[in-house]
Amino acid sequence: MSSFRLGRLVGILVGTVVILGVGIYGPATLLGPLPAVTATTVTPGDSAAAPTPPTLSSDGASAIAVLAATTSGASGTTSTAADTSAPIAVAGTTEALPMASIAKVVTALVVLDAKPIVAGESGPIVTLTTADFQSYLDYDKSGARSVTVFANEQWTELELLQALLLGSSNNHADSVARWAFGSVDAYVVAANAWLTDQGLTDTAVVDANGLHDASAGTATDLAQLAGLAATDPVVSAMLASPASALANRRGVLNTTSYLPEEGITGISRSYTDAAGVCFLFTAEVSDGASSFTFSGAYLGEPTYDALTADLIALMGSARAGVGALPVLAAGDAYATFESAWGDEASAVVGVSRTRYAWQAATPEAAIVTLKDFATARSGANVGQVRLTVAGEDLSAALKLSEGIADPGPGWRLLHPIVMITALLEQ
Repeated sequence: MSSFRLGRLVGILVGTVVILGVGIYGPATLLGPLPAVTATTVTPGDSAAAPTPPTLSSDGASAIAVLAATTSGASGTTSTAADTSAPIAVAGTTEALPMASIAKVVTALVVLDAKPIVAGESGPIVTLTTADFQSYLDYDKSGARSVTVFANEQWTELELLQALLLGSSNNHADSVARWAFGSVDAYVVAANAWLTDQGLTDTAVVDANGLHDASAGTATDLAQLAGLAATDPVVSAMLASPASALANRRGVLNTTSYLPEEGITGISRSYTDAAGVCFLFTAEVSDGASSFTFSGAYLGEPTYDALTADLIALMGSARAGVGALPVLAAGDAYATFESAWGDEASAVVGVSRTRYAWQAATPEAAIVTLKDFATARSGANVGQVRLTVAGEDLSAALKLSEGIADPGPGWRLLHPIVMITALLEQ
């Protein structure tokens, strides 16, 4: 009797284990989550244009930075601005060099920051003083660039800035600094604070006109300064429509224009013995439907002939290097997937991202972000790819090239360890 009872007990226990096992095994394998696919990132075939570096000068220092790109199409004109703090290219020394009259561009922007002019207006009227007249006499006697003024003359703020930038007037640099800040010394303090605020930390001024050698900057900083000037509405309007006469029909020679036939818009062009030839500018390359604009700075050019040759070489390289770049081409694969049951697929760019830009260097490696999934239909959004090309941040959604379907109950029942592991991990 005792033997019968023991066997019955063992049978009951075994039966219970079997029933419980089947009760757990069935739901775990048939109803439980599938294991996520295994993802492997890949590098697609090179769909971007071969890099065409800018041709920059080996003299002094030079740099160019992206300003904007525009494209015309059925949906209208679109404009893409890039971060001008990241240059396209830099050449020569990275040290700060005397910047000559580029310092006057700083003066103009700092004064406009403190005394803004409403678009389309001329700003307040400024009555010039005896000190302003004396500044004119002193600079004129020394042979430095100047525009005639007299004490008690009235100039608008815009006229002062036109004489400062277009005429590169040294006396107007001092006059507008005194008017806006009370003294040139007070202006210098404000200007250096403004430069720091703009991130131009390797550039500093000690005067308002750049005649002092210690008013110096790096080509990288000053290429960004060119972008700031070109996008300021007052300065850009002034450069687009230079004044032929100022207060009391006072004539002013436009010193900024240089090689416009090459697509160059000058912002400041000057020379001192310490600085050499210095040039601040923007330039545009266009194919009729799209255009690409960049800002630039040249410091320490030995002669104007050298500057001319260097700018022509730069624009030649720009016309060769600027174009429509298929940087994220539709169908390019950035990852592959494989399921535990053998299905395979890829994460591909769904819609091309093309930019009209200057491919000056090989793009950095793409950053791929993928979603976790076990099954998905063809075309499902499975991630994103991001990369920076020619100073622009681009991104595109990644789509699944082939569907990955549920393997069915047969595979599930025959792979209990995989299924139970997936259940436990979830």
